[in-house]
Amino acid sequence: MSAPLFLVESLPTAAALVLDGPEGHHAATVQRLRVGERVLLADGRGGTASAVVTAVGRGTLDLDVIDRGYVDAANPRLVVVQGIAKGDRGELAVQAMTEAGVDEMVPWAASRSVVQWRGERGVRARSRWVATAREATKQARRAWLPVVAGAPDEATASVARRIAGAAAGYVLHEEATDRLTTVELPEHGEIVLVVGPEGGITPDELSAFQEAGARPVRLGTSVLRTSTAGVAALAVLATRLLRW
Repeated sequence: MSAPLFLVESLPTAAALVLDGPEGHHAATVQRLRVGERVLLADGRGGTASAVVTAVGRGTLDLDVIDRGYVDAANPRLVVVQGIAKGDRGELAVQAMTEAGVDEMVPWAASRSVVQWRGERGVRARSRWVATAREATKQARRAWLPVVAGAPDEATASVARRIAGAAAGYVLHEEATDRLTTVELPEHGEIVLVVGPEGGITPDELSAFQEAGARPVRLGTSVLRTSTAGVAALAVLATRLLRW
């Protein structure tokens, strides 16, 4: 089994460090790591380090750093605009997409989104997305922590502007004739992929995205849930872009 990964604000410059706080508690108390075991550290911005446990305290680990590294940011950059879903489906989508390598996720308040993020509710919901992405990053041993867009919910006009400024934009739509497996992909820049909510994308929304330069695409003949469509599309893109 690969060494567990812990996220830190900044990587150590010295040969030894103490892992404390929530990450230290999880390592020492929950995972019960022992002296001699190896761990990975990442700052979420590409920086990595490998270390060995030299002592275990109450909620802390003493570590000796073995080596350091850096992982370049992915290019093209994969951005998924995710229609806000009810229940825990949004968080399920965030978890799976993070594991599949998404670089940024944008919560979208679509017309047919059953749930709307407004006020404090939106702030709390976005915080759950951020926490979910963080835990999934550690599970996947990723060097880069995916971004969750700052606004609690993006309007359709904002999404259209994002598409217009991207290298390419695609909208998953069940009536599309083009397939994501065969459409031309850019070699650099940002690829924006739009995933609708449970009720789907309205004709007006689709028109707005197409006017901004997006291309409707489909994965196959079946219709996927909003919580699985994004990760399925990311798997296609990761394969075609030779990330996988």
